[in-house]
Amino acid sequence: MRYPLLFTLLLLLRAPLAWAEQCPDWTPGQVDAEVAQLQATLARWDDHYHRQGIALVADELYDQSRQRLGHLQQCFGLAASPPPLAIARGPINHPVLHTGVDKLPDRQAVARWLAGKSGVWVQPKVDGVAVSLIYRQGQLVQLISRGDGAQGHDWSRHIPQLGNITRQLPQAIDLQLQGELYLRLDQHVQARAGSVNARGSVAGLLARKQLTGEQGAGIGLFVWGWPHGPGQQAERLEQLAQLGFPEALRFSVAIDTLDDAAHWRDHWYRSALPFATDGVILRQGNRPPAERWQAKAPYWIAAWKYPYMQALAEVREVRFRVGRTGRVTPVLHLLPVTLDDRRVSQVSLGSLARWHSLDIRPGDQVAISLAGLTIPRLEQVVHRATERKAVSAPAPDRYHAHSCWQASEGCEEQFIARLTWLSSKQGLALPRTGPGTWRRLVDAGLVTSMTDWLHLDAGRLGRVSGISEATSAQLLSSFNAARSRPFAQWLRGLGAPIPSRMPVAGDWQALEKRSSREWQAMAGIGEKRGQQLTAFFAASEVQALAAELSKAGIHGFQNGSEPSEQ
Repeated sequence: MRYPLLFTLLLLLRAPLAWAEQCPDWTPGQVDAEVAQLQATLARWDDHYHRQGIALVADELYDQSRQRLGHLQQCFGLAASPPPLAIARGPINHPVLHTGVDKLPDRQAVARWLAGKSGVWVQPKVDGVAVSLIYRQGQLVQLISRGDGAQGHDWSRHIPQLGNITRQLPQAIDLQLQGELYLRLDQHVQARAGSVNARGSVAGLLARKQLTGEQGAGIGLFVWGWPHGPGQQAERLEQLAQLGFPEALRFSVAIDTLDDAAHWRDHWYRSALPFATDGVILRQGNRPPAERWQAKAPYWIAAWKYPYMQALAEVREVRFRVGRTGRVTPVLHLLPVTLDDRRVSQVSLGSLARWHSLDIRPGDQVAISLAGLTIPRLEQVVHRATERKAVSAPAPDRYHAHSCWQASEGCEEQFIARLTWLSSKQGLALPRTGPGTWRRLVDAGLVTSMTDWLHLDAGRLGRVSGISEATSAQLLSSFNAARSRPFAQWLRGLGAPIPSRMPVAGDWQALEKRSSREWQAMAGIGEKRGQQLTAFFAASEVQALAAELSKAGIHGFQNGSEPSEQ
């Protein structure tokens, strides 16, 4: 049920600005269906992770999906879902409650958190599973999973196999610690390798009934909490190191400013570490007594997470880009998302077959990453919209190497791609003639064939919207220069599949008479390329184009012309 408009607006004002304009325009029935489906998906992920130790999705995609659920509930005034850790609750009480941690989204939020605080420390946020460790007379006797922060499951059966964890203290004392069991990695650089599913791997191992010695040796411990330890962080770290837990001392730094926090966050993000991390933890050196801790985020600790390696993005539209050779490339147009400080609004699927296999529709939620830190790449479909909108895709045989030599209906994209290639550095290398220029000329009806532009004048160019008098003069200069380009450039610009370094000897009439076998006899041309060349010169559209270029006086296309080799 929708809330009154005023109340909904108040809810939106409380939301982060990034979400404020993104409440979907859904019917009440669609709201119910989408929210119910998302809740069911999150519940299934939670059950597999907390009960079976199986991560069905990357941690950052889980976090973003849960944020999306909260956003939708806020948009439509729906009741909040139960805490996700409720399913992880076990039968064993923690001696001291595990606090949560607030996640700070950006520098501004970190600056606000730091304001008025002193004695702050920063350390890597180790990407593992949280536990309580209980020592009796110096012996590790109990290991309890975090659970819901108040109660967890007993993992003590694994203690004998955890060979890289301090199981016997140098002193016969009783001790209660909190820390992170992590997957031991060699020279792991988070910025380059990502999370490598480290948390899920450890969770999966600990969910087993029994570990092997080799499996246990692959698990390390980072102690970040000593509830009844010394009051100041520096002293706690020193004493923990003496007791056999040196990691926290090695990876903790006292800071004074926001720039200090940003420096160490970036340093650990790009440095080789023995574990995966997903951000940094900021904590005050002093904190309230352990008896006052609660299973929720306190004021004295916060997390500043790293940029997402994968972003959850909503598909707004599916478009199909047709290239010069007739290759159809589906492109997903997205609600813009940020990845590593880059704004991403579209991603290519590569092939029509891939789109058909994934069946992506508007409203679907997909995971996007950056290949080589620059090129958007689709990783997977994470959530499918309950309402499957129709998408009109080209028939697989609609476009090919010899379709769309003219600007007829449905051919605009491939035709403009042909013109763009013709004028590019791979072809005639004409200055100031890119796809935008060709689109203007095609839309104005001045260029409907591959040779119309050779006959344009200043008067007709000057009437095209977006083309100034100066631009018109520059285009005419480029078009006139095309007439003197070598025959080889014209051939490659028209799409003849001739190897780029192969010299071209003979004119059009000589080349079109060559058989596939004759082409294959030439160095660098195999059976497939020979067949492509024969098909190119035999195509009726290409032959008609060659006749037009002959009439236009282009060297190499005229009977009897003898172009020089290139």
